[in-house]
Amino acid sequence: MRRREFIALLGSATAAWLSAARAQQSTTPVVGFLNSLRESDRPNLQAAFRRGLGEAGYVDGKNVTIEYRYADNQHNRLPTLAADLVSRKVAVIAATGGGATILAAMAATKTIPIVFTTGSDPVDAGMVASISRPGGNVTGATSLQNYVAGKQLGLIRDMVPKLATIGFLASPLVPMIAVSTRDIEAAAQKVGLKAVVINVSSESDFDSAFAQFSQQRVDALIVSSGAFFNRYLDRMATLTRRYAIPAIFISREYAVAGGLMSYGPAFGESNRQAGLYVARILRGDRPADLPVMQPTRSELVINMKTVMELGLTVPPGLLAIADEVIE
Repeated sequence: MRRREFIALLGSATAAWLSAARAQQSTTPVVGFLNSLRESDRPNLQAAFRRGLGEAGYVDGKNVTIEYRYADNQHNRLPTLAADLVSRKVAVIAATGGGATILAAMAATKTIPIVFTTGSDPVDAGMVASISRPGGNVTGATSLQNYVAGKQLGLIRDMVPKLATIGFLASPLVPMIAVSTRDIEAAAQKVGLKAVVINVSSESDFDSAFAQFSQQRVDALIVSSGAFFNRYLDRMATLTRRYAIPAIFISREYAVAGGLMSYGPAFGESNRQAGLYVARILRGDRPADLPVMQPTRSELVINMKTVMELGLTVPPGLLAIADEVIE
């Protein structure tokens, strides 16, 4: 073969390859992943989302592309990040990491499907018309974490049998915080306990809040759920040990960080479910027809090192129902 013919043939093959690559790229759906936290915060939840996609046959970098956008705990960045995903014409937006993320996505588009994960009641929060028939372009999974406070109170009472005063660490930055506060106060009153509620709005508030709990001699503490608190889990676990206040948190990560115990929905499951829903939408299902998924189980985790550090004894019955015991 002559050199000129070879070069021409090579050029034709390259052009054909580029054309095929562009065609493949154009048919690969793009999913936007919007989150209010830092990329390094709670990577297990991102992994659970990808696992849900994978169970439905979608693998990032193979037959789907995921565009990640993290607000690094700066909620004022969320509208810009959401608008960027819309401008890139993503097929679906997965809005995770709290109510502010979902609202930013909803404000950015009324047509691109949005799949959320939330701990709030999405109907009360105005995200969907109903659980069974969401309507519009929005659906997802809720862990209903705002409604476990009563159960958490019962568990911490088992751990601290002489409990007389219960503290509740809340924040006005957490959606539906009034529901949790109301439930805690009602549950405490029902069993004859005094409730002390202290609100925090920034990282600088934590030291003062725990000092107040100590001054008011709270016997145990319930820490609210919410994305605001998730970014400070190590700080709170440290403060509960420093002030020797037995505390119960919403998710396993707190117990892993050194908190006494946690009880709440399996958050990884909500993110896995979100991945499954994104896959269904990529295959043609409409968000309006996909019921909001709800939690099927909650998990109790106890950190035995912290139990011993606080001089407590875990009742056998509580130990028996624990899903995980961290030694």
